[in-house]
Amino acid sequence: PPPVPAASPPPPPVPAASPAPACDGPATEVIGADQLGEAIADAAPGDVIRMGPGTYAGTFATTASGTADRPITLCGGRDAVIDGGDVKGDYALHLDGASHWRLLGFTIRGGQKGLMADNAQANLIEALLIEGTGDEALHLRQASSDNIVRGNEIRRTGIREPKFGEGVYIGSAESNWCEQSDCGPDRSDRNTIEGNTIWQTSAESVDIKEGTTGGVLRGNSFSGEGMSGEDSDSWVDVKGNGWTIADNVGLDAPEDGFQLHEIVDGWGMDNTFTGNTATVNADGFAFNITKNRENNRVSCDNESVEAGKGLSTVDCSP
Repeated sequence: PPPVPAASPPPPPVPAASPAPACDGPATEVIGADQLGEAIADAAPGDVIRMGPGTYAGTFATTASGTADRPITLCGGRDAVIDGGDVKGDYALHLDGASHWRLLGFTIRGGQKGLMADNAQANLIEALLIEGTGDEALHLRQASSDNIVRGNEIRRTGIREPKFGEGVYIGSAESNWCEQSDCGPDRSDRNTIEGNTIWQTSAESVDIKEGTTGGVLRGNSFSGEGMSGEDSDSWVDVKGNGWTIADNVGLDAPEDGFQLHEIVDGWGMDNTFTGNTATVNADGFAFNITKNRENNRVSCDNESVEAGKGLSTVDCSP
């Protein structure tokens, strides 16, 4: 993929999350795509797989799982690059029913989607660079719950299809429930998305789908630069229930900073927006609560800067 233009700086930083655990100690050292593919396919609880510098060309998947006290670790520096290639192809890295992994430090580039997690529980995804994807960069799907996505940089998405170029996508749209979750809600619940820098995404920085509950979106940095996808008009789109959206920083929204929608009856409820700073620099709201206005809370400690229509469609709460 072409390099990121030097003239496109990232948005203002937010306070850094905890650094990624060190990629040291006893480990299986891998170099090259063949060794990586074999190592993750055959991984067992407690294994540590360390990627050496270089490009790992291809698409990679695992169904192996660790345990709560013996997770599987896949780690490497930013110069260890999983390159999924064709943006019309497959997932660069796929956790397919794989739980209790720690993915630390390396780069994922290319592929139709960068990192896909299906029915994947209690994984830590930390300090990765995910860039240059055909559609979204990182997707938690098919009841992927209790995962932590922390301290990653995500950029340059939607090369294949701008309207699908979200940075982080949680759950599934109701139109896909029969394909992804037996025609019921995709309950990708209690996920924590924190301390990430997300910019140059063609669609929303974060899309929280109907059917998801109880997650936290905290301390992230968003930029609207490069958003060109159809209906991509805010950094964050919330359609789930019981989410806490706190202490995020956004710059240059396409229209609104944060939006809340009810796509399916009973969803888009009981969400809280608190402590966010929205430098909108556009004609919309900092917080556009389009439905269920009495059932969602925008606290008065949110800050709105240069939002043409003001802070919110609802009165703020102390």
